[in-house]
Amino acid sequence: MNLRKSLLTLLLAGFAVVAYAQPYAYNPYDENEAESCTSIMVGKKASTDGSVMTAHTCDSNYRTWLTMEKRKKYNAGDTQPIYWGALHTEEPHDPRGLKEKGRIPAKEGETYSFLNVAYPCLNEKQLAIGETTTVGKRSLKDTNGLFLIEELERIALERCTTAREAIRLIGSLAEEFGYADNGECLTIADKNEVWHFEIYGTNMPKKDAPAEKGKKKKPSKFDKPGALWVAQRIPDDHVGISANIPRIGVVDFNDPDNFMYASDLKERTMHMGLWDGTSEFKFYKMVSDEKPFSVREYFVLNALAPSLGLKYDADELPFSVKPDKKVSPETMFALYRQTYEGTEFDQVKGLEVVVDRRVRQHNGEYINFKDTVCPVSTFMPNDLRALFNKIKPGSAQRFRTIAVIQCSYSHIIQLRDWLPDEIGGVAYFAFDNPAQTPRVPIYCGETELPKGFDVCGQHRYRKDAAVWSYRETNRIATINWDKTRHLLEPLVLDYEKLMMEECKKVEAVAAQMIKEGKKDEAIKMVNQFTQQFEASTRSSWENLKCDLWPIFARGM
Repeated sequence: MNLRKSLLTLLLAGFAVVAYAQPYAYNPYDENEAESCTSIMVGKKASTDGSVMTAHTCDSNYRTWLTMEKRKKYNAGDTQPIYWGALHTEEPHDPRGLKEKGRIPAKEGETYSFLNVAYPCLNEKQLAIGETTTVGKRSLKDTNGLFLIEELERIALERCTTAREAIRLIGSLAEEFGYADNGECLTIADKNEVWHFEIYGTNMPKKDAPAEKGKKKKPSKFDKPGALWVAQRIPDDHVGISANIPRIGVVDFNDPDNFMYASDLKERTMHMGLWDGTSEFKFYKMVSDEKPFSVREYFVLNALAPSLGLKYDADELPFSVKPDKKVSPETMFALYRQTYEGTEFDQVKGLEVVVDRRVRQHNGEYINFKDTVCPVSTFMPNDLRALFNKIKPGSAQRFRTIAVIQCSYSHIIQLRDWLPDEIGGVAYFAFDNPAQTPRVPIYCGETELPKGFDVCGQHRYRKDAAVWSYRETNRIATINWDKTRHLLEPLVLDYEKLMMEECKKVEAVAAQMIKEGKKDEAIKMVNQFTQQFEASTRSSWENLKCDLWPIFARGM
């Protein structure tokens, strides 16, 4: 397939939009709630080109629509709403399930535009945020607070330009108005540095002595919802990872360059009985009963720094590591496709079988031969895994991979201080399973996204939802991944190579246009580039679907 030719051809292509009005339903229960996202961080001296990177996989049943939110203007004294329920709406203006929980004072002046995904991720000033749910101790969740994590991300992207500024704002809002979500990690980056930020609620039994009989209990500042939070900086020459487990260990309260924390963190943790006031202040031990890493953290850190000889059976891993080789965006793309194939964590190792084959040749004669096949993949349903393990215990051991079939979307964000902000920040975005879908570049200065990006495909099958053009093909491919991967995987890599080549060309032209004062023309060009590139990938996946169906048309 000539990919460059397809880009030009698809400039003329149109997509039919089908309107739906029926109600929807979703199941909010996620049996793997603590395994729902992966975020890898790269400092500027750890990357191949001096960029800073953060990332996110939204690995659960959250909305797939995304938009470029325009700037808003607020006057002195204005307030703005804080919502609950935004993770499950079907379209940007869909009010079903959306609830205004409260209001906060708005910041006077104009907000920044930002890329609004389920977990908002990138603004026009190259401020970027990745996310993973860490849960922590269930007793820490306090639903009396105002903020869920996605709203804190949104407000930060609207108002802030740097990671430190965003951390201070998120932390102060959560302290003032209360944090009501599960434990969360945000990987907050700008074009100079990246931070690992963890936050938890404060709903723990109070240790105050009961008031004396006939006397009123003295009010305490701890009676209202607040937040426990700490942020630790990833050293410039290091990489880090968050994969749904609290990772911040000993907090150095005398190192403001590398640690930020809640204003009342020591007092509140003592009041809640989490810290005795004298022992080592190790944050992950206070907010969680888990070991501070699992297979994903170990795999990524060990893959990037094998010289350290990290051990999976260790009690702790380093918070971050200096990679043996510097990390490129392509390195990140490959990590996000990982299923641990060929390693000790390979989930289908040992599930290969030898089968007899008989093939008719052109002369009419048949030849018989033995073939080794693995008809299941790491993307197998849990029920199929249960069946294998029932037939032969331990035959289909489960390890949580980085690429998973339940992924809603993913992005790897690159931030570059040598380029104008409009094109310096780019989110390499993909719908569905990151091991099976090509990525599309979305620059932080863009104003329009491809058609179908503003429709969610989680609640039902919709042809006007862009996600289904990729998801349907990917699901067909998993019917027998052994037979189909040789068609799909090379195409993913072809598009990855083409994307990086074409991005460099577009960025060079756009940078020159911006330098000449033609910013609006540059933005229009970049908008068109993203739309054309995505149209090509979508067309290829639609065509690939047609190639895959005949493989299984006569059954297995």
